[in-house]
Amino acid sequence: MEWPMSGPGFLPYSILVVVCMALIAYFLGCFNGAVIVSRYILRDDVRSHGSGNAGLSNFYRTFGGMLTFVVILTDMLKAVLAILLAVQVYCLIGGAPTDLMAGLVRYWAGLWCLVGHMFPCMFHFKGGKGILSGGAIVIMLDWRVALVVWGGFFLLVLLTRYISLGSCWAAGSFPVASWLVFRWWPITVLAVVIGGLIVWMHRGNIQRLLSGSERKFSFKKS
Repeated sequence: MEWPMSGPGFLPYSILVVVCMALIAYFLGCFNGAVIVSRYILRDDVRSHGSGNAGLSNFYRTFGGMLTFVVILTDMLKAVLAILLAVQVYCLIGGAPTDLMAGLVRYWAGLWCLVGHMFPCMFHFKGGKGILSGGAIVIMLDWRVALVVWGGFFLLVLLTRYISLGSCWAAGSFPVASWLVFRWWPITVLAVVIGGLIVWMHRGNIQRLLSGSERKFSFKKS
């Protein structure tokens, strides 16, 4: 089946393809590593401990151990799969995309994978804050954007031991780096939405950073 590039069927067909890519990415994002490992392997939901967040930091502080790497692998692989499948869907239906269009497809899939991670329908819409999956998404988008986002993240975490501060840098620098690399407003808009979601999920951390009560990262579990 070929993608109708003009005519009355173009708009509804295009909308259908865009929605399908979003749904695939969203449901892949719903496979939250911290929740899956804690509930079905450890039989102790991570969301009932610590900050109540279904993210890597809370999992490591609560349980520690080698299963932390399973969480990392799960959350990174789902982001990689979401973007690869979205690009493949576009290629099968619309042909080989231009560099800008391929970038737009990756950003679109990345956004919905992140939404699935943060608000997983199979886990009562209570997921993680998106930094690990978001970091994997950034690597899949463009190495230059990843260099800015990850470089600043690691530098701030190493200097301050505040993961949340590095996360805020990642969220804030992501739209700026995306604009500087692609110079295309549709991609920049998606980058702003992604960055805004991460900031929103870290609003509690931001309040604690301002009040001086935010916990620093430690290799020792609670």
